[in-house]
Amino acid sequence: MSIMDFSGKRVLVLGAGISGRSAAVAIAQHGGTVLLNDAKLQDIAEEPWKGFTELGIQCVFGTQDISLLADVDIVVPSPVISLDMDILQEAKKRHMLIWSEVDVACQLTNATILGVTGTNGKTTTTTLLGEMIKAAGRQTVVGGNIGIGLSEHVMDLPNTAVVVAELSSFQLECTHFLHAKGATVLNITPDHLERHHTMEAYAAAKERIFQNQEKTDAAVLNYDDTRVREMAAHVVGQVYYFSTEGPVPEGAFYENNQLVIRHNGADMVICQADTLPLLGKHNIQNYLAATVLALVAGVPLDTIRQVIMNFSGVEHRLEKVRVIHGVPYYNDSKGTNVDASIKALEAFSGNLILIAGGHDKMTSLDEFMKLVKEKVDTLLLIGEASSRFAQAAQAAGVKDIRLMGNSMERAIMEARSIAKAPQAVVLSPACSSFDMYDNYEQRGRVFKGIVNAL
Repeated sequence: MSIMDFSGKRVLVLGAGISGRSAAVAIAQHGGTVLLNDAKLQDIAEEPWKGFTELGIQCVFGTQDISLLADVDIVVPSPVISLDMDILQEAKKRHMLIWSEVDVACQLTNATILGVTGTNGKTTTTTLLGEMIKAAGRQTVVGGNIGIGLSEHVMDLPNTAVVVAELSSFQLECTHFLHAKGATVLNITPDHLERHHTMEAYAAAKERIFQNQEKTDAAVLNYDDTRVREMAAHVVGQVYYFSTEGPVPEGAFYENNQLVIRHNGADMVICQADTLPLLGKHNIQNYLAATVLALVAGVPLDTIRQVIMNFSGVEHRLEKVRVIHGVPYYNDSKGTNVDASIKALEAFSGNLILIAGGHDKMTSLDEFMKLVKEKVDTLLLIGEASSRFAQAAQAAGVKDIRLMGNSMERAIMEARSIAKAPQAVVLSPACSSFDMYDNYEQRGRVFKGIVNAL
């Protein structure tokens, strides 16, 4: 594929966050006329906006009306902007091209793309896979939903380079040009239904990661997730599975305390499960998926093993902060939905003091609270979800439920006053963070700051 020249194209980039800024710069540097828009008012005389205007990017902030579409060839909405918004509905009516930032990146690189999506485990798997590719000596860019816009970072890469992209359903739903040489869907559980409306639409957005694949490409599917396993009927690429329940036809699996890769008819042991640095069955799935993608990308098994054994995980995902009087404190702020927090709780045998709550996604709490009753000694609730979570916990038979208002500090101080070994204190909110914080990273940093100051 030749690198796209945007000369003569007028492009409207909606949203001036990480991906919007990345797309705007990349398009401007490849000849396009760019209008960068955000509904939030910004002072364009300040950085970084001053640098954008110096690149010839026109910045329009504080409004987002339909007049912005005048004479526009391509609209690039940031992932957080719903396709239901008036300006995008109008763009559709006018049959305008609507590209994701991922599409912009795909037009600007000939590097090999490996894609990772799923409801949970994306960041861990993407980061781990990136480390495997780097360890094999390939030039590697890791980005996407992981907090680095792809467009700017993939420009000028040689075709021998590899882009490891974490891709959310929001990014995938209007991506058209992605061709991932290897891609995985890790799992699909209820999330973002306020955006996608139905599980079918949410799953369909995830499945778009396999679009444009050829027979020689790899589609890596979670055999244990029925909705994901059934995608095998639609994909064009060669299907590989991973499973924690036992052997698969081709791919990787967990059996008898071993992680095993089955490739071209041969079984090879990756490592013993009890030597793995990260806790939990969900992390075994992440290890297996990353291993398959790395192997099909040509990374030697010895290199894969070495990276696995030295990988300490990602920030905010069951991250051990410190131990105080024999009690470990874990930051799982990345548990932004019920399923992610279920996976976190399953990594422990019990004796937990759990801090949960935040901006409520209104998904069912039945399965989560059943596990809370089984594993949690004291449930400390914060944020706007507190009242619904407390009702669901009571209904499930959880005995010790304490409401901490909108105060992380109060919750941590309460936890510290009651915690005794062998208990562990875990922040795993099962909610997004927007009621109290800008994002889950800020929430996790606040938690760690308070714990480290104790």
